[in-house]
Amino acid sequence: MASSQNSQSNEGSSMRDEEGAGTSQKVLVPQILQNVDLDDKISKLVPILLFKYQKKELITMEEMLHSVDEDCHEHFPLIFREVCKCMCLGCGIDVREVDPPGHMFVLIPVLGLTYNGMLGDEEIIPKIDLLIVTLTVIFMKGNRASEEDLWEVVRTREKLPQWKRFFVWEPWKFITEDLVQVRYLECRQVSNSDPARYEFLWGPRTHAETSKMKILQHLAMVCRRDPRSYPHLYEEALREEPEADYA
Repeated sequence: MASSQNSQSNEGSSMRDEEGAGTSQKVLVPQILQNVDLDDKISKLVPILLFKYQKKELITMEEMLHSVDEDCHEHFPLIFREVCKCMCLGCGIDVREVDPPGHMFVLIPVLGLTYNGMLGDEEIIPKIDLLIVTLTVIFMKGNRASEEDLWEVVRTREKLPQWKRFFVWEPWKFITEDLVQVRYLECRQVSNSDPARYEFLWGPRTHAETSKMKILQHLAMVCRRDPRSYPHLYEEALREEPEADYA
């Protein structure tokens, strides 16, 4: 019972943090995706970049141009700019030109997530999006999210027009089973719940690959805020990275 009270206290603190920054979960969850505009041209290039990221390989401008239709080459600078935004906001990966410049690019993991075991199919973009948003919601909810919290994530995604064509798979199964299996999430039964209810926490793989500060900085970037505008979350993230300088 005490653990349940602590969970409620943490959740209340996290929600106050959210409200103080002017961002509720209902606004946050769709906003992350609304900032990532995926049209047909971009959706062809992003999986190629993700494959390169998984293989830890550089990619050339020529390879990227080859992936889009020839009649789009004239507008490629605009397409490339949108792809870079998608990779950063939607996937947590920064696309940077190597030094010295020479039309060669390296993929830098902003969040540190490898996505190993998730890549290689046409649904990788929404899967990465759901993973990042789920990890963010868990952190904002006091480091544990209820089934209802995660249902809200799925429902908001399904309502977005630009995302409906991707939902040919089962997002609920992906979050509650697949991400648990690859250890990005941990599922626990809520103490003394009858009938049984479950909550979800960051799994050991998430703790190994990323950090609360990285997730918070990504959230702040997507919402165009300073990470310190989420004071409770910022203080918690900072405590777990005592050697880093985020002042």
